[in-house]
Amino acid sequence: MNLEGKVAVVTGGSRGIGRAICIRLASMGAYVYINYVSRPAAAEVTQKFIHEAGGKAEIIGFDVAESSEVQAAFKKIIADAGSVDILVNNAGITRDGLMARMKESDWEEVMNTNLKGSFLCAKAASRVMMKKKWGRIVNISSVSGVAGNPGQVNYSAAKAGLIGLTKSMAREYASRNITVNSVAPGYIETEMTELLDEKAQEQIKSEIPLATFGRTEDVAGAVAYLVSDDGRYITGQTLNVNGGMYM
Repeated sequence: MNLEGKVAVVTGGSRGIGRAICIRLASMGAYVYINYVSRPAAAEVTQKFIHEAGGKAEIIGFDVAESSEVQAAFKKIIADAGSVDILVNNAGITRDGLMARMKESDWEEVMNTNLKGSFLCAKAASRVMMKKKWGRIVNISSVSGVAGNPGQVNYSAAKAGLIGLTKSMAREYASRNITVNSVAPGYIETEMTELLDEKAQEQIKSEIPLATFGRTEDVAGAVAYLVSDDGRYITGQTLNVNGGMYM
């Protein structure tokens, strides 16, 4: 799977799943733009990993939920790199809580970043993709978006919305040779799972047929497949990377 000459933008690329995706795409030859909003030092670490491995990457900070920032960022990327061939909408936040007590601000913040942000970035990237008649867009959803999860009505709704966004975009852009897919990770070893105590981790693993958490590289591998020529005939699909947690 070769991405030489392709320009990729990965939102939320400074750590966790986003970092793994950046590193994987760069290892395949893509010139990767690492997006962050609040942790420039973490983005620099991602860039360092890529450079040390012989890859190419730039850091670009912008808030995916702010239309003006998204437009300015993609204008700069296109001016500097000449194109956007691959977009991975990975940026996301959580504001967990039971619905009965959830504040409207917690709902709005999650929807704005996780769903609206993906819409804004895809809209900006697709303009240049349509002109070239080639593009790959991958939206990072979640097992919570396909199965639901108590205490995450905002997050689950946003991630489910991403799947609907994916299907509609796939139909709209297919005639321009742009594929749009989503990847729905289950429990992946990240900073978030590290916060769970051992008892909670074992309880969750007992509900996963493969009986273990996934690795960030597992998600990155799925994304790499979908944006490569090997995935050229796949669009409008959701690839579940969850160890069998949801079937």
